[in-house]
Amino acid sequence: MGVALIMEGVLSACYHVCPNYSNFQFDTSFMYMIAGLCMLKLYQTRHPDINASAYAAYASFALVIFLAVLGVVFGKDNIWFWVLFSIIHVVGSLALSTHIYYMGRFRIDFGIFKRIAQVVYTDCLQQCSRPMYMDRMILLIVGNIVNFLFAIFGLVFRPRDFASYLLGIFICNLLLYLAFYIIMKLRSSERIKPLPLFCIFATALVWASALYFFFQTLSSWEQTPAESREKNRPCMLLHFFDDHDIWHFLSATALFFSFLVLLTLDDDLDFVRRDKIPVF
Repeated sequence: MGVALIMEGVLSACYHVCPNYSNFQFDTSFMYMIAGLCMLKLYQTRHPDINASAYAAYASFALVIFLAVLGVVFGKDNIWFWVLFSIIHVVGSLALSTHIYYMGRFRIDFGIFKRIAQVVYTDCLQQCSRPMYMDRMILLIVGNIVNFLFAIFGLVFRPRDFASYLLGIFICNLLLYLAFYIIMKLRSSERIKPLPLFCIFATALVWASALYFFFQTLSSWEQTPAESREKNRPCMLLHFFDDHDIWHFLSATALFFSFLVLLTLDDDLDFVRRDKIPVF
């Protein structure tokens, strides 16, 4: 996570030296990496015995970046690309939800759809029974609804900036998984210590402030340098830094607090035996 954050900073600096389409993609690629690694870190906190292979994890990141490149090249007006991407998005969301619901005991392979159909048939059609994990089911349904809305939005509006659209999916899913984790933690009668609680509130506050400055749109990598400069405004901090510089200061601080949340969230379990920690 730390190395991905450093590389994102380096490539962001490269982008700002010479803003263009290629640099923007390199910068965004490491944002995908950070979001994916944060979700992986949260998952492995409760599932240390189900460690994802490094080869599989980074191969999946490579696949995501490959999809991002395809979206940038072909996604502007190609309806078939959006149909294919939406199918991959929805199927991936359902597969991961099933994996989380069964706490890693449901293997993700080519037989997963047959097993899902068997579960639906036995639990919903043959004998309509109450879900085994009701709270987990409700939270995952909410998460899937959000992902389905993302897929529908992509199909209907086909946003020009596919890289930012994909990044929005990753960030939204990271926030959903973090909310799922915190809710399940509290439902398991665990507590959140003052330090992670402070970090959670600080993260929310600083990210909200950072996003305000981010959406001021003082430049555009889609236009020529001369056209982009037309969007510039007078510097507002020390008569030297503009809104976009303040976005970088605040987003760096927000990322610091975000990582602190992940690293301190389970401090209350430091002296609890591993086999006594609830799994979810």
